[in-house]
Amino acid sequence: MNSTSKILIVMAAGSGSRMGTATPKQFLDLCGKPVLRRTIEAFVSAQPDIKVITVLPKDHIPFWKEYCLSADFSCPQLLVQGGFTRFHSVRNALAKVPNGAIVAIHDGVRPLVSPSLVKDMFAKMSTRKCRALIPVVPSVDSLTLLDKVQGPSGEETLVASGEGIDRSRVYRVQTPQMFLSDDIKDAYTQPFDLSFTDDASVAARKGIPLSFHLGERYNFKLTSPDDLEMARLIVKSSGQ
Repeated sequence: MNSTSKILIVMAAGSGSRMGTATPKQFLDLCGKPVLRRTIEAFVSAQPDIKVITVLPKDHIPFWKEYCLSADFSCPQLLVQGGFTRFHSVRNALAKVPNGAIVAIHDGVRPLVSPSLVKDMFAKMSTRKCRALIPVVPSVDSLTLLDKVQGPSGEETLVASGEGIDRSRVYRVQTPQMFLSDDIKDAYTQPFDLSFTDDASVAARKGIPLSFHLGERYNFKLTSPDDLEMARLIVKSSGQ
């Protein structure tokens, strides 16, 4: 059995403004449990000895502590305050991560990730044949590139750019994204850049080679009320 420490950094420091609720979406109810709890439980189910670092908005750290106590959610967690951007939040969490570990960085609002995906990805990382492992799913929609053009009276319209897209080469990127801790900690010493859209982009800029793993259709990020309703239907249908 591989004894390398496995660490989850669960990113839950966002405000979730697009959800349109006063409560940040990571704390919304998902069939009797907060979204964030269901996310963490998927990882603990897959890897019972995983060490959990939960990144939260400063104002909601006392709330989450109280919830875990009152709901008897006994998963040990190291709570870390979020930063100005997601990049800075991840960097705050990585400061608590030891060298020589495998780190999974996951969006707290992707609660439908399956334990089997988590297990498979950790197993692949444990072979040390890859330094970064990113889950992706193929695009099923037709794609086109459009340009915004302003008309003479100021109205904005969309026009075809003339560039084609080969859909077979387009994949959507998910989390958890897994890394060797020494690599990703080094990558996050780089200055912040607006082109850093996820952890994989930070690692790639540092020259860390990326490997890819087939993700899951239902491992989507809860962004809108429709997403939350869909997640509730999926959880109910699965009897979780």
